[in-house]
Amino acid sequence: GSREQLTRVVRNLLDNAGRHATHAVRISLNTTDMVTLIVEDDGPGIPSEHRTEVFERFTRLDEGRARDAGALGLGLAMVRSISEHHGGTVELTDSIDTGFTGARLVVRLPPAE
Repeated sequence: GSREQLTRVVRNLLDNAGRHATHAVRISLNTTDMVTLIVEDDGPGIPSEHRTEVFERFTRLDEGRARDAGALGLGLAMVRSISEHHGGTVELTDSIDTGFTGARLVVRLPPAE
């Protein structure tokens, strides 16, 4: 894959998590079958009814607008686009750890050939 584009995926996920976290961000990487990157935070999370729309361009939820007035709402749209371009997926899921109740983003990419 493109190092520059994949770096942008990681940077966007970490920037978002850092902005919305209350105290902590957790990152995990697994390369068993697929390359799976998980970024989660302990912030307010994203309500289930908005979990699809946050991947659309220029989408900013009210809570996000209050936190970072200068952002354009393109970060997660770029994450999705780049992930799909590389044959992967991105999804927003519930945390499996009660200590991390905020957003949990999971990027899955095929391994390098």
